[in-house]
Amino acid sequence: MRYLMMIHGIEDEWTAATPAEIEAAMGDINVWFERWRGKILAGSAELDLVRTAKSVRRGADGSLLVTDGPYAELKEVIGGVVMLDAESIDEAVEIASGWPHISTTNSVEVRPVIEH
Repeated sequence: MRYLMMIHGIEDEWTAATPAEIEAAMGDINVWFERWRGKILAGSAELDLVRTAKSVRRGADGSLLVTDGPYAELKEVIGGVVMLDAESIDEAVEIASGWPHISTTNSVEVRPVIEH
């Protein structure tokens, strides 16, 4: 079964990191990806900063509105997604719980993908 792992964090912490800190963090992430090779499916992606985002919605009159940034003003944003192949939600949570940057300000959400 497929599960989506959404990586949440405070973007300002990432953008304030030094190049050495980013390199070390990416090293940890690469080790995690290598450990779970075979459980990680195509479709995983690191996302660009929220300031590069556009949100599309309908106005009260039904017209299309395109605005800069994410829909909600949040401190914690989704920084990446990983598609997992796991036997159960418990296995998906086990895989996700090893994400190297879970902290008081960074979390991982795991959701089953609906198969139609």
